[in-house]
This record gives sequence, structure tokens and C-alpha cells, in this order.
Amino acid sequence: MESASNAVVADKWTEVKTLVEAIELDVLKNARGNASAGVRVRKGLRLLKKVASELVKTTSAQDKVNKEVKHKEKAARPKKEKAAAATAPKTTKAPKVAKA
Repeated sequence: MESASNAVVADKWTEVKTLVEAIELDVLKNARGNASAGVRVRKGLRLLKKVASELVKTTSAQDKVNKEVKHKEKAARPKKEKAAAATAPKTTKAPKVAKA
């Protein structure tokens, strides 16, 4: 499942990069005064926002799944036994007395 979801994230990222490249040409045309290109830029930016939002949701969901899997793996591991020294009561040192 991990590799399939990684592929989805990679595909979404490729889509974002492609959209940015497609919008760039129209941005340059609009900067030279082409009003139609400005319309295409705004439409492309709305689509880019939608795709970017989907990418965020996908990566957040994947992070959540990865965290749950990691937590389950950690819970399934046998617990290490503590050393006897770690469970022994700690001794305290007597406070130093200043010599006169």
C-alpha cells in the first residue's frame, strides 16, 4: 500500500508542476498586455489551488496511515526487560559539611 500511495503523491506533484509550467506562458503573455491570457492564468490558478489542496490532503492522510502503522509495529514488539540495577532503589549521598 505504501508504494501505491507514494505513487499517488508523486503523480499529484507532477500535476502541480505541469500546471505551473502551463500557467507560466500565459502569465508572460498577460504581462505584455494580453487580457485573454490573464483569464487563462486566473482559471489555471484556481485549478492549481484545487490540485494543491488535493496533494495536501493526500499527504496528510498518508502521514496518518504511516503513523498508525509505526505505532502498531511498536506495540507488537516484545518489551525489553529492565535491568535489575535500573529497578534498584537509588541511594542518596549525604550532604557535604563545610569544614571550619
